[in-house]
Amino acid sequence: MAEIVLGIGTSHTPLLSLPAEMWEEYAKRDRNNPELLTPDGTRLSYDELLAKADPAIATKATPANFKDQFERAQKAIGTLEQTLAKAAPDAVVIISDDQDELLFDDNMPSFAVYWGESMRLIPRTFGDSASPVMKAASWGYGDKAMDVPVDAALGKHLIEFLIDADFDISHLRYLRDEYGGRIGPAGYVDRVRQTPPKRQGMPHGYSFVVRRIMNGNVRPIVPVFQNTCYPPNQPTPRRCYQLGKALHAAIEAWDADKRVAVVASGGLSHFVVDEELDRMVIRGLEEKDGELLSSLPRKRLDSATSETRNWITAAGALEHLQFRLIDYLPGYRTPAGTGGGWAFGAWS
Repeated sequence: MAEIVLGIGTSHTPLLSLPAEMWEEYAKRDRNNPELLTPDGTRLSYDELLAKADPAIATKATPANFKDQFERAQKAIGTLEQTLAKAAPDAVVIISDDQDELLFDDNMPSFAVYWGESMRLIPRTFGDSASPVMKAASWGYGDKAMDVPVDAALGKHLIEFLIDADFDISHLRYLRDEYGGRIGPAGYVDRVRQTPPKRQGMPHGYSFVVRRIMNGNVRPIVPVFQNTCYPPNQPTPRRCYQLGKALHAAIEAWDADKRVAVVASGGLSHFVVDEELDRMVIRGLEEKDGELLSSLPRKRLDSATSETRNWITAAGALEHLQFRLIDYLPGYRTPAGTGGGWAFGAWS
């Protein structure tokens, strides 16, 4: 029977692959972000957020702090890379989400599993007018085209087991040549977001793990999708934790003598830092407090903070192992408190 031997949790922000001296330029993007949500779920403009912000935040959004956080993040990612290599799993189940990459409002499942034989990774390309900071950070999501192997047998098994466990799991088996579509308006997304058709490989939450955590030592993966970001069918924290427990049972019921790792990719809070929520989540992970993780307020899990759900699902799958926090970086990048809570940890 298969065995879960390791769990990993990692943020995947572009800042983790962007030199610290460019963070201040990247932060200018926040001034026009329409999805800046406060912890109580209120959507504010950047100027409104700045007017309410604690003045002490300005002392944290400095070049010196950016440099320190970048260096700490690289060390943490290196630790995760070494941890995965040492465990040497036969397959890696990656729990993450899609953001206008493969899934749009024409078909947005709450949960899905990809089980094709492979999944293409395509390096990001940019036109001449593209931001230099986005070009500089793009390598972190893959700088070499490849077909990443997928453990299709495990993927099929997960789907069948989860269906029997009363989860209505969608499935994906191949990629089309091009993807594009619309998102919103719904919930906090107050306008239509249009993505023109383009050639697209695996979403960034998965390619970050392949490029930065596997870093050349590519292992077969199984992508598990959660619709963390887009109303109205985001799964509740409790349902995510239940899915994790079912994934645990499914993997251990797989009739294969293989070692499996589970990875949560994304989060924690962003695009507005919510340290209180982040530390609550970390405490829940460390103390194996499934009830705390299952009862996190949903209004605090919108916008990109929604990716915290990926860690909740992983926690359910990994409750037999002990979580160890490698580092947590409350990454304030502007005086308004925009940025993110970047976290790195492992279950063993």
